[in-house]
Amino acid sequence: MKLAAIDIGSNAARLLITEVVKDDKGNESFNKLNLVRVPLRLGFDVFELGLISKPKMGMMLQMMKSFKHLCNAYNVSHIIACATSAMRDATNSQDIIRKVKLETDISIEVITGDFEAGLIYENHVAEKMDKDHSYLYIDVGGGSTELSFFSNGILIYKKSFNIGTIRLLKNMVTDVEWDTMKETIRAFTKGHQEVVAIGSGGNINKVFSMSKKKDGKPLSLELLRDYYKELSSVTLAERIVKYALREDRADVIVPALLIYINVMRWAGAVEISVPKIGLADGLIRHLYDEVKT
Repeated sequence: MKLAAIDIGSNAARLLITEVVKDDKGNESFNKLNLVRVPLRLGFDVFELGLISKPKMGMMLQMMKSFKHLCNAYNVSHIIACATSAMRDATNSQDIIRKVKLETDISIEVITGDFEAGLIYENHVAEKMDKDHSYLYIDVGGGSTELSFFSNGILIYKKSFNIGTIRLLKNMVTDVEWDTMKETIRAFTKGHQEVVAIGSGGNINKVFSMSKKKDGKPLSLELLRDYYKELSSVTLAERIVKYALREDRADVIVPALLIYINVMRWAGAVEISVPKIGLADGLIRHLYDEVKT
């Protein structure tokens, strides 16, 4: 069975095409066939103007048509499409959703922050790790950060905060919002086993690649702090050249590191595991649970 998940984020949109295969014993494996990322950057419109501009609307429509063609080429049987923080805030999101449905027959669902946090948890990474720790999923996006806290084999808490990389670049995150996040994290992690962070999203994946660590090895909080100091001490242009970063990654990676560092600090986590998962992976799992017979 071939499935596709479309994640329309505030910084980028992604199409993940996956084939789900069962062996003779009924065990399922999720094999990625293709992952396409488009730097749509809806948040730069929405968080400043309150809506998605006509040029961005045109870009998004062309992107969705391309995604549909690619799904057809792979003979995908089911598609799920979700939009997050930027589309939640855009006053004209319903207009775009109608146009996309009309021209591609793809239905986009604007999901809540808490549902988004739950989708990251759908990857069930923590359940495969040791029982001597608690685990905090941290998914940092352009418009929001989703946290899911897992302890003693149970999902204890999940929450979305309107603290994201583009909002930080636009100076749209207040001290009150930071304080609320800090107090919330301290409250739900108190009294639990030592916390290990699990990071998802393009920025932490990029930091992991830059670190040259072997897959499965965690990154330390100190290493993240070193990268934050190093990357924030140079200009955007220098970041692009020196670290071979795309422009749409080079600007958001610094505020992303700040969010990861703060969340880990407040949770008392000294390491972060980076299994290279994202919202699209969780969407695939969610879709499969809905359509499997």
